[in-house]
Amino acid sequence: MKKHSILLKLLMCAGVALMGFSAQADEVKGSAAAGNGKVWLCTGCHSIPDYRADYPYVYRVPMLGGQNAGYIATALSEYKKGERKHPTMRSIATSLSDQDMADIGEYYAAQTASSPNNPLK
Repeated sequence: MKKHSILLKLLMCAGVALMGFSAQADEVKGSAAAGNGKVWLCTGCHSIPDYRADYPYVYRVPMLGGQNAGYIATALSEYKKGERKHPTMRSIATSLSDQDMADIGEYYAAQTASSPNNPLK
């Protein structure tokens, strides 16, 4: 009986591991070069040092340069789904595909203080 229990647990762990591998295979890979042409709308707010949006409430707009690519893509996805609440970000995110979000994330992750593409990040 104990051998069957251990075998069952091993099979369950293997199944969970395989599900993780298949999820990674479906993951979209971003491109910083492609993202360069997609961030034009982002720079209107996110490239202004100490910018504060005043609608729907006073909100400090973060600089995105150097942020983790996955974090940015996930945040955009959450705005698109309505899980994050900001009307402007939601309207922008709803126009983006998963590939767009991954590309934008990679673009901003590649930015440093000395990056020539977007010195204000």
